[in-house]
Amino acid sequence: MAETHNYQMAIDLLCCHLGISEEEAKQQLGICAQQQVKKHVAEAHQTIASANQDN
Repeated sequence: MAETHNYQMAIDLLCCHLGISEEEAKQQLGICAQQQVKKHVAEAHQTIASANQDN
């Protein structure tokens, strides 16, 4: 994931200073893949709901 590379220093700092895992650090920064998938699904639901209201 390209975003992870951009935030690697922040991830490392969180891991070292807070003693959390890399995945937890990514979640804290909002860059984990699962959150991105959930965001895209929510956006798709909104788009569908809007299209249904227009009809």
